[in-house]
Amino acid sequence: MADFAIPTIRTFQVFPDIPQPLQPLVDMAQNLWWCWHPDAVELFRRLDRQAWETAYHNPIKMLGSLSQQRLKEASEDNSYLAHMNRVYGWFQEHLKEEGWFHKKYGDNKMSVAYFSAEFGLHESLPIYSGGLGVLAGDHLKSASEIGLPLVGVGLLYRNGYFQQYLSGDGWQQEAYPELDFYTLPIEPLRYTDGSAVRIRVDLPDNAVFCRVWKASIGRIPLILLDTNLQENSPADRDITSRLYGGGTEMRIKQEIVLGIGGVRALDALNMPVNVWHMNEGHAAFLALERIRVLLEKHSTFTFDEARQQVMATNVFTTHTPVPAGIDMFAPDLMLKYFKSLIPSLKLDEEGFLALGREDLSNKKQGFSMAVLAIRLADSINGVSWLHGDVSRHMWHNIWPQVPPSDVPIKYVTNGIHARSWLSQENADLLDRYLGEAWRSDPCDQSVWENVNQIPDEELWRAHERSRERLVSWTRQQLKDQLVKRGGSYDEIATAEEVLDPEALTIGFARRFATYKRGALLLRDPDRLRRLLTDAKRPVQFIFAGKAHPADNEGKELIRAIVQFARSADIRRRIVFLENYDINIARYLVQGVDVWLNTPRRGMEASGTSGMKAAANGVLNCSILDGWWVEGYQPDLGWAIGRGETYTDANMQDTIECHSLYDILEKQIVPLFYQRTADRIPKEWIARMKNCMRVLAPRFNTNRMVQNYTEMFYWPSHERGAELANDELKRAVALAHAKDQLRHRWGGIKIVAVHTSGNGHYRVGENMQVEALVDLPDINPQDISVEMFFGPISATGQIEQPQAMKMRHSREMGPNRHLFVGNVACTTSGRQGFAVRVLPGYPDLATPFEPGLILWN
Repeated sequence: MADFAIPTIRTFQVFPDIPQPLQPLVDMAQNLWWCWHPDAVELFRRLDRQAWETAYHNPIKMLGSLSQQRLKEASEDNSYLAHMNRVYGWFQEHLKEEGWFHKKYGDNKMSVAYFSAEFGLHESLPIYSGGLGVLAGDHLKSASEIGLPLVGVGLLYRNGYFQQYLSGDGWQQEAYPELDFYTLPIEPLRYTDGSAVRIRVDLPDNAVFCRVWKASIGRIPLILLDTNLQENSPADRDITSRLYGGGTEMRIKQEIVLGIGGVRALDALNMPVNVWHMNEGHAAFLALERIRVLLEKHSTFTFDEARQQVMATNVFTTHTPVPAGIDMFAPDLMLKYFKSLIPSLKLDEEGFLALGREDLSNKKQGFSMAVLAIRLADSINGVSWLHGDVSRHMWHNIWPQVPPSDVPIKYVTNGIHARSWLSQENADLLDRYLGEAWRSDPCDQSVWENVNQIPDEELWRAHERSRERLVSWTRQQLKDQLVKRGGSYDEIATAEEVLDPEALTIGFARRFATYKRGALLLRDPDRLRRLLTDAKRPVQFIFAGKAHPADNEGKELIRAIVQFARSADIRRRIVFLENYDINIARYLVQGVDVWLNTPRRGMEASGTSGMKAAANGVLNCSILDGWWVEGYQPDLGWAIGRGETYTDANMQDTIECHSLYDILEKQIVPLFYQRTADRIPKEWIARMKNCMRVLAPRFNTNRMVQNYTEMFYWPSHERGAELANDELKRAVALAHAKDQLRHRWGGIKIVAVHTSGNGHYRVGENMQVEALVDLPDINPQDISVEMFFGPISATGQIEQPQAMKMRHSREMGPNRHLFVGNVACTTSGRQGFAVRVLPGYPDLATPFEPGLILWN
């Protein structure tokens, strides 16, 4: 029988009747500031603890479920009102305080738009899947704390990411419950006349309309687009249904709505923006829309002239260390969706498709969103020191003949918003021994030195309480899982006894992609079993994480762990928690003793879960990949291997599995159970303190957002303003200068290179280098001649190269110029150098323009 649909439904909304004395609760419930302030969380929990859990920590939903009698009681409770007014005062103070940005840059007109496909702010707003979204959420929280003028832009998924549950044999299943937007901490935006703010995005056969919503994160607005409108077709209403759901065509629709629709939403809201940050390539279409708008405003401009202005103010952060992780669309699909837009960009189809090709000569190559972002942004970065290096090699082909070390991709190492992840016990200790400074300036290393003042007993007891809470909560979660799964009475009874609140507890929780090797321990099950069954020095593991719905290999890893954990002799020592999310992550990073991370080296761009654990004094045991390359020290954690690379993945897994077990058996377990007379593990606690003292101020998002501001946002703002002056006069001139260089570059020749002396020098002497260069109709000021020098390796290549600009000495004849430089011989050994010519036009963001480099 066909589904019946009522032809006309008139909607209305019922709001809770909040007594006047409790109105500040409503203000705070509608702003996610509360989620990183424990006193605010307790304020809501205090109204009704069971209702708080039932609403999954969503204050808007909880307030709507409370009885009028309970609200009336709270409004007449002087103790509760005093608590509320105290917290509300802090909230108002946060909204008004100056912050780091204003103190450093004063009053100015800089405004940043931060685009991301997902934002992980809190479990009550599930529009995130994992690390990328949680990082974006922490970015917004820190932006609020430092007072950065920033607006977030994303999509409002009515099904969010999938809810994970396991079948009887441990196979991952997915559910997609619908979110009720009207019980979330978001609001639909309206114009002054009361009409809803809506924007339009054109697709091949029709227009799609998007409603615009806003979430507030302290003083940062997050703009979210929703296509689930009656005006749209059922297929288009589903565009914002599921995060990372559907096939390639759904993905391109989502990214058009995010990038193009996001720009239009900010315009509709009259939010002026002058720096645009693409958090991963999903939002790269925003650059095309910005160019289209500029060409519409300046009808005489060319694509390249508008492009210079847009590039100057675009920032692109890549999070993907492997090409396979990049969104790639077939040329035919791109033309299907952009055919009508291409003429407004003043490009032909070939010129348009070239924007997304890594290899310009390969016309069959797919259209890469990362390449589009790279070609339309002057500021590009990876998310850790190692990932910056990996990215420079990965995208080296875009800058042919440029040494990988010079590829213009920088790095800003990720961080975490510490206040969102610290346990209440640890936060109290920091307040007591570090004072307010750790909250107001969490990047100040000198403040964190006082962690050493915390008595060992107090720190250990705080951690033990977190572990006890984790064990108690895990038992209840496992019990609930088994009840839903139809588990037997005996299984459910056993769930109440899993884990030991005093045993060494190791956590592994992350996306179950195969490269993360979640089941690496299972390569030697006998050795694992011996660890788990040791009665004198018990070890236990808690696993959590989701595999992508289409990743059957990842699902197999989960099933292998679940089935191994069912053995009667170990089922109390190993647990897999379903439906990993921010709430589960908090319990884990606060309560485990060791955080385990086992990716294949070079494939973990950064990783932030280990940073969250470290802030709580949890010790990391990890492959030297991502952030751990920068964070690892022998006195605060363990490294699996020494950063080796392997050509045989199976051999790598075997070697690193054995290495991990050696660390566990010979170092971690003995150290944890090495107790003093008062049963305190002094050496372990010393490492915990080192962990918090050294890593917390370095790997936090306040530092990270300050880095983005100093390295990218502020320079982009200033450069963009300079290029935009006088009707974009300098942007136009820059486009012409690049064009002239490209047309004349083939005529540049390094005619001769001469050095002083006979090729043998003593330390302390200088070697003078002269280069004779032909520059046909090119001003010497528009190019840069450099020496590229350094020690020579065994393979004859320059190691640890340095570049030095050579001075223009004089014109030797028509179009022939002499450039001179000096190299100081500071170390002995075999050295080498080469001479190269690069663009040197003053307004260039970087001298490394694709295709414009000449070597002698």
